[in-house]
Amino acid sequence: MELQIHNELNNIDKSYVVNKMIEYNLKHFPDELRGRYQVVNLHLKDVDGNIYGGLVGELCWNWLEVQYLFVEDAYRKFGYGKKLLSEAEKIAKEKKCDFIKLDTLSFQALDFYLKQGFEVFGTIHNAGSHTHYYLKKELN
Repeated sequence: MELQIHNELNNIDKSYVVNKMIEYNLKHFPDELRGRYQVVNLHLKDVDGNIYGGLVGELCWNWLEVQYLFVEDAYRKFGYGKKLLSEAEKIAKEKKCDFIKLDTLSFQALDFYLKQGFEVFGTIHNAGSHTHYYLKKELN
């Protein structure tokens, strides 16, 4: 049998790959960490339900990975990003995570994350003519 590669948007196939990867990974983690997965979706909304930003991430085994953190321009510098990150950290601590990890580009929010206690553990230069930073914050 010969297999072929297809590049297509297909949620069923995507779920297959993700679920099989999780299944494989679970074989290599201690029993007490198995099943520790949770999507984190925090949103900034007004009383009418209009959204102005949020944080999207995943609790995975013993860490929280922040994938996206965004606040509309008009609401930046009012502490909303810090509040979102703080709420995510609270959730991570409740779930007994050891650390939070995230990444940012040089034109985004490096200084913000450093002020929140994150430390750079890796960089990639020339990422779209910018620097890509990988950060981690220990929770213990």
